[in-house]
Amino acid sequence: MKKIFLILSLILFNLNQAKTINDSLYIPNDLSEILFNDCDACGCAAGNGSSGFESLLNPQFIGIKYFAQHYKANENLFVNDLTQDQYFNTLQLWAKIPLTQKLSIYGSLLFHFHEKKTLQGDIDINGIGDFNVMGIYQLMSSKDNIHQLNGGVGVKMPLGKFDEKGISGVNPSFQLGTGSWDYQAVLNYRFQKNKLAVLLNTDYTIKTENKKHYQFGNQWNYSATGFYQIFGNEKSILSAKLGFQGEVYDRNRQYKEALPKTAGSALYGKLGFEASYKKFSLGTEVMLPAYTNLAGGDIEAKSRFSIFINFGI
Repeated sequence: MKKIFLILSLILFNLNQAKTINDSLYIPNDLSEILFNDCDACGCAAGNGSSGFESLLNPQFIGIKYFAQHYKANENLFVNDLTQDQYFNTLQLWAKIPLTQKLSIYGSLLFHFHEKKTLQGDIDINGIGDFNVMGIYQLMSSKDNIHQLNGGVGVKMPLGKFDEKGISGVNPSFQLGTGSWDYQAVLNYRFQKNKLAVLLNTDYTIKTENKKHYQFGNQWNYSATGFYQIFGNEKSILSAKLGFQGEVYDRNRQYKEALPKTAGSALYGKLGFEASYKKFSLGTEVMLPAYTNLAGGDIEAKSRFSIFINFGI
């Protein structure tokens, strides 16, 4: 599986808005994409991607993204072997619209189709996920545009269905939504010079109790990504990216009581490409775990893969 993802990532491209830049990597003043890789069932160790200003895209766009995650879970609590495959799949509709030169609004609507393979048979769930909206503000930009600092705050609205029966399994995150109103803050720093760029990102999500008295744990994400322009002219750009991404999960709670084996952390390495032609952008990324300690060892992260296409508006 890992070899397949790596081959796909080398074939497909990631995206970037085409502009007239021949000798430097083009990065718009307003970093546009917030990667809410939201598998909304995101409270414990599995089922959620990181968010962050991860790509160098159009100042304004509308697009669609496919995001896949694979986990192994301990189906039999009396056996140490992780035998259950869990697949989280998400289609994401997103858009970003600038309101002023420094302020933009980002929105994202999700559709999930998840699957887990158990000894009793396969279990599938699918349906609409939660809706995210965030305001992004440019806090600082140097005159030479080498340094830029962006911040954002947002809210996740509980449109996806939360199934109370689903929390009884080893992975309570096997859901279409958290059922709760959740709040997020993001901070991003960008360094760019000539054909090289580096993005540093951190974000924190506060998750609240839903109507079923269940609360997924708060989540902290962090990442560092380097970009290098391979090719660029007036109409198209191709760049490669390499980096890492970490996630830390707090414990879930039910009726205010902390639940065991629901906290955890994971660290991924990632590789991707970005390409664009005129207003069209295409992108892909593969992520493989360097470290995983989820749900007290009952869940193991295996791989992640994403591909998306955007249109500048």
